[in-house]
Amino acid sequence: MIRQIGQILTNADSILEKKKLELAITDEHELLLVDGEPLFFITDGEPFFTVRGALQLKPDKRVVTVDAGAIAFVVKGADVMKPGIVSADTRIKEGDFVIVTEETHGKPLAVGRALVNGDQMTGGSGKAIKTMHIVGDKLWNFQT
Repeated sequence: MIRQIGQILTNADSILEKKKLELAITDEHELLLVDGEPLFFITDGEPFFTVRGALQLKPDKRVVTVDAGAIAFVVKGADVMKPGIVSADTRIKEGDFVIVTEETHGKPLAVGRALVNGDQMTGGSGKAIKTMHIVGDKLWNFQT
């Protein structure tokens, strides 16, 4: 699992060493708790950041940034549309999990699945990301 996390988080070994890691299974999610906090969720055997995890660990991979006009839609759970995206990690492949951040402060707003490659997310029209988890949802509010 740590090896998989290393693919999405630079220095995963040093960041997670000496941390208590636990697997929590709920009706809706499999979570990897780090010192009791749900920093990763697991889907189809693939771990990825929760919004809380992205906020704490500040990943630099698979990040998509939206403009101020998109924020209100994203935090309500809307899918992310290409016109609202100002930048995207060009290493993102269709189907990858991604972190959606806001432009001004770089704070994570949501986690979703890329519907197109990163180099195709800016410009044009249509959906770029299927939103799966947002600030303020059940996963955000999960407590042990």
